[in-house]
Amino acid sequence: MNSWTWAAASCRGTSHVAKNVRRQDAFSCSYGANGGKALIAVVSDGAGSAQMGGEGASLICRTLVTQARQFDFSQSELPSDDNLWDWIYAARERISQAAELRCLRPRDFAATVILMISTGDNTLVAHIGDGSAVAHCGETNEWTALSWPSQGQYASSTFFLTDDPEPKLNISRLSTPVTALAIFSDGVERLALDMAAQKPFKPFFDGMIRPVISTDAEGFDQKLSQQLGTYLNSDAVNSRTDDDKTLILAVHRQ
Repeated sequence: MNSWTWAAASCRGTSHVAKNVRRQDAFSCSYGANGGKALIAVVSDGAGSAQMGGEGASLICRTLVTQARQFDFSQSELPSDDNLWDWIYAARERISQAAELRCLRPRDFAATVILMISTGDNTLVAHIGDGSAVAHCGETNEWTALSWPSQGQYASSTFFLTDDPEPKLNISRLSTPVTALAIFSDGVERLALDMAAQKPFKPFFDGMIRPVISTDAEGFDQKLSQQLGTYLNSDAVNSRTDDDKTLILAVHRQ
């Protein structure tokens, strides 16, 4: 048995609700289409200052998942850095086309992105901007940050896929087998990361992943995802952040 179970949810932040603004986060999670059981997860957060940031996030997720699903995972090898850059440029081109159709600029679709791909034995993260991706290693029973939020030149600023002349792409790889993964937008950072220690907040992830471990479902668990959405939209969470919140939790089974 080599499979994944995941729950995923995204909720509009209270600041966007108050302003009647659409959710600017987007996400996608699926298996690769060509061989193997590789998990492909993407989270993107549209820039609040960008007129079409939410649309940009959606375009990025759709483009990267389409590109990644075409990769041949049958040899258990992960995409190369060149592959990842090709996919990033494909997403930039898609945004440029959308901007031209609307007589806008690509930066009007500015959004961050975190792409995580894992076979269970090997994991990679391609990351532009804030948000984070973490992994649980069974041998150590610890959560490890595979990619940390990037801050821009000014306070509360970050980097985007649409940045010129090219985006600040951070690629990280882990060759240690993982038992669980999580990927999330910056709206979850205050709950999930110990900023002072620069590491994931273990009690948060231990509690959040427990229901995913316990379920018998394979692939996407709709019931758990609905429960996750309820939690992310709860008063307890909204008292900590007014931003959109997106979280994908995945468990690898062997």
